[in-house]
Amino acid sequence: MILGKSIESWIQAYPLLIEMIKTQEIVWANPNYKKYYEAIATIPLTEEDLLDAEQRLKRFAPYIAKAFPETQASNGIIESPTVRIPRMKERMEELFDQKINTENVLLKCDSHLPISGSIKARGGIYEVLKHAEELAFEFGMLTREDDYSKLDSEPFRNLFSRYSIVVGSTGNLGLSIGIISAKLGFNVTVHMSADAKQWKKDLLRSKGVTVIEYLSDYSKAVEEGRKQAEKDPNSYFVDDENSQNLFLGYAVAALRLKEQLSDLKVEVDEHHPLFVYLPCGVGGGPGGVAFGLKLIFKDHVHCFFAEPTHSPCMLIGCMTGEHDKVCVQDFGIDNITAADGLAVGRASRFVGKTMENLLSGIYTVNDNTLYKLLSALADTEGIYVEPSALAGAPGVFELFRSEAGRKYLEDQELYDKMPKASHIIWATGGNMVPKAEMDKYYQKGVELKEV
Repeated sequence: MILGKSIESWIQAYPLLIEMIKTQEIVWANPNYKKYYEAIATIPLTEEDLLDAEQRLKRFAPYIAKAFPETQASNGIIESPTVRIPRMKERMEELFDQKINTENVLLKCDSHLPISGSIKARGGIYEVLKHAEELAFEFGMLTREDDYSKLDSEPFRNLFSRYSIVVGSTGNLGLSIGIISAKLGFNVTVHMSADAKQWKKDLLRSKGVTVIEYLSDYSKAVEEGRKQAEKDPNSYFVDDENSQNLFLGYAVAALRLKEQLSDLKVEVDEHHPLFVYLPCGVGGGPGGVAFGLKLIFKDHVHCFFAEPTHSPCMLIGCMTGEHDKVCVQDFGIDNITAADGLAVGRASRFVGKTMENLLSGIYTVNDNTLYKLLSALADTEGIYVEPSALAGAPGVFELFRSEAGRKYLEDQELYDKMPKASHIIWATGGNMVPKAEMDKYYQKGVELKEV
């Protein structure tokens, strides 16, 4: 029984569960999707919150440039390129045996964000910086008018060393939180699930981070991290499931993307819709980015989440409306996937509720497809990412080949606009993957393609 109802009752109410339980690839169009002004009215976060987060990151830019020399070229702004991928588009048309009549297919390379090499460098680093700023303000060591590069000094490291930061992670969030926290001088502990890659644990330990490992999944790591933080008044818990700060850090990406699209001469308006496909784990990263995009582009942008067939937690939560009250294991789905960053069994209620009327839909993708796309991207564009980062790639094809996708286009009166539409595959991680590990991913993709 799940929330007092049998599996049969759930399936009767939500027939898509039949295919989901069989871990088949499916597409779900959100029946609760609403036009922008109606949807945004119910959400407490605003564009002012987004702009406040962007200003904070600008204040910290001199510190970032000093502490992380690899960011000096961007003056301490943590950002990734957006690039056209025409050769990958052609290869995907071969892989999916389908031509797509559309103007632009682009890759957002959050896989190559500096410092920690994943989308988590947005929200994770932002949240730690905000906490550090609040402490520095509290002790009278910093004002908004100061040159924040002064934080890279012994007095500030001594201050932060009296405090701890704790997080639970499948890997990439732990990397971001661990690297920035240790650099600032905090004592930091990362609780990591069984899905976390060994190289990520090793890298964190090399930075002086305490890593605690679990044989269970993401939810257990978060639970134990929260317990640890609650015991210490000087400990700050980064709550991946409920944090508005993480969410806003991710959302800043929308402001940067608007500039990049302008530079690329990519129009986004009533006649040039934008479709964005975001890999989803617990939901914070894709939720924050999608929220920011809706604030900026309103009804002209359509955001879809992508999840592994074995870990469709956000889909189950949103489809049933129960969010974090249900998990994939309730329905006999094992939550075991090569897309380790997306190996989450229970979605964030905060994200699910926030995106309830803003999200266009969710689709699932199997691991073998991810591997084939990984090797294809490397061969065609010379860009290497981890498997989970490719979950967004099938999105444009799913819009056209699935009944749910075609109905969404019809309901939103988008069919005639598709030749002038742009599509962004949001690559979420991979730049820090060791070469030997990446070679294994690539080879698996090649072998699968040859079968």
